[in-house]
Amino acid sequence: MPEFPYAFVADILCRVEAPLREPTFLILTALAGRPMHGYGLIAEVARLSDGRISLRPGTLYGALDRLVDGGLVAVDHEDVVDGRLRRYYRLTEPGGDLLAAEVERMRRNVQAATAQLRAAKVAPRPNRGFA
Repeated sequence: MPEFPYAFVADILCRVEAPLREPTFLILTALAGRPMHGYGLIAEVARLSDGRISLRPGTLYGALDRLVDGGLVAVDHEDVVDGRLRRYYRLTEPGGDLLAAEVERMRRNVQAATAQLRAAKVAPRPNRGFA
């Protein structure tokens, strides 16, 4: 496979943020499953983060505007529900490529940290950090 997609993803990543901040990563992750509207995204990000990340609407829509401008997310469709416009967003191919690249970057970091911990014979304690 040519290196072009990786160069393209790297170019996009430099324009967005490097590495992705956790809320942005979780927004892209939520959209990897299916198109979602804003409040659905807020709920899904909270679920994916086990409640650690609670996005406010202004923060979410600011992030979505940046992601749309960057070509990582696109408006999928709009519905009117109870007289209000509900806009659904979807992950674009470049957004999926960026998410995959970020997952791989994080996987390599976890692999390196795990190897270091094993070498030092330090075992993580589930849900309690390291001791």
